[in-house]
Amino acid sequence: MADITITRKTDTLTEQEARAAIAELGGLLFARQLTNTAGGNLSVRVGDRVFLSPRYAGSKYQWHLTPAQVIAVDLNDPDAESTPGFSREGKAHLGLYRAFPEAGGVIHAHPRWVTVFASASASIPPVLEYTQKFGVVEAIPYAPSHSQTLADNIVAAMLAQKERFKKNGLALVLPTHGMIAMGRDLADAFDVVERADVNAMCVILGRLIA
Repeated sequence: MADITITRKTDTLTEQEARAAIAELGGLLFARQLTNTAGGNLSVRVGDRVFLSPRYAGSKYQWHLTPAQVIAVDLNDPDAESTPGFSREGKAHLGLYRAFPEAGGVIHAHPRWVTVFASASASIPPVLEYTQKFGVVEAIPYAPSHSQTLADNIVAAMLAQKERFKKNGLALVLPTHGMIAMGRDLADAFDVVERADVNAMCVILGRLIA
């Protein structure tokens, strides 16, 4: 795998590095069944700019993105959501970056095992040592996909865990939808997504041997 330079020092990333990171990790999410053709999106913050995977990355492109397809918006632009190709859940990404200046990467995804919990609007208890630090991955109140209410619910639930974000990334279950993770950088957010999904698998299959 190529070096996609997803350092924690997100302010030092170049535009080319940010775009390449999103294209490559988007493909990796899809390959590892951490998202699907129904959607998801990922972003990187570099200073006051946010680089975001484009709308229909799953359904039209099967996550085979090129860096040129990644869109860029100004975090302080009130009309950022009107940018052509702006991902429909991008409003949640912008809300998180505005609420957490220290955040550098956000991933909204539909992981195979986490989606089982999402379908039941259920929280995920940590059953693995390496997920204990995340605590319970809470299912937030339901709101329709793409809505401002959903974005607001996400930001409020993340802010309730603000102290935990000083040490590691955070994640939430989005009822009937999927999950969202926030990290100090994109690698951090990716790590949260995969750990949460393996943990979800263990909860589900573990009930068969209990």
